[in-house]
Amino acid sequence: MCNVLKLPRSTYYYESTMKNKKDAMTEDVIKIFNESRKNYGTRKIKKKLADDGKIVSRRRIGRIMRENGLVSTYTIAQYKPHKKPCNEDKTTNKVKREFSDREYLEVVVSDLTYVRVAGKWNYVCILIDLFNREIIGYSAGPKKDALLVYQAFSRANVNLNNISIFHTDRGSEFKNNVIEGLIKNFNIQRSLSKKGCPYDNAVAEATFKVFKTEFANRYLFKSLEDLNLELADYVNWYNNIRIHSTLDYCTPIQFKRNTLKKTV
Repeated sequence: MCNVLKLPRSTYYYESTMKNKKDAMTEDVIKIFNESRKNYGTRKIKKKLADDGKIVSRRRIGRIMRENGLVSTYTIAQYKPHKKPCNEDKTTNKVKREFSDREYLEVVVSDLTYVRVAGKWNYVCILIDLFNREIIGYSAGPKKDALLVYQAFSRANVNLNNISIFHTDRGSEFKNNVIEGLIKNFNIQRSLSKKGCPYDNAVAEATFKVFKTEFANRYLFKSLEDLNLELADYVNWYNNIRIHSTLDYCTPIQFKRNTLKKTV
């Protein structure tokens, strides 16, 4: 057939080989995208391919995604929540926007966000260790109050005595005898953002942006029990499977194991 078409055999074999490679690459991109729960964009897909020894440009990955209708959840516009009331406590900001190169449990930050459940607003609180961006505690409930924060601490998978600083914004849910008693019992220092300055708690803000995009905005929760089940699954995925660019594309658990192993 090559003789009839006056086509060099080398051209035929080249085109055939390239087609197979293209098909295999498309399968790899689709597989990584689906395993990321449709969250990864070209940058993270490129990193995952590189981990498997496959060097591919972001442009090519982007073309494969467009051809196969793969749209990252990060292309969806974010809804901005309403401003929260704040307290006038004189506690200073001990973190001072120094979010990187923190020791294990040196600083834990927190915030709350809203989630729609059966047509009503419910709320989620998470605790994040700045050391490896791991979600060490979380809770969900119908009220945005101190009890929700307390429940997140009670579910924490770490020894609370090892936490040095607890940093949040000035939301009223963090100003309560319940929380102050907990902080005192475990000898945790308190740190508060400056009034009206979200940048002072940037890591918590950024984590909730991820949380809303990858989780809260994607599912319909029929009940609080349903939310709690899905939330537990998401936190497990976030800590153990999802790679983070700020951690050199490791998962929080991988980063913790690798780093703490070096210090032993």
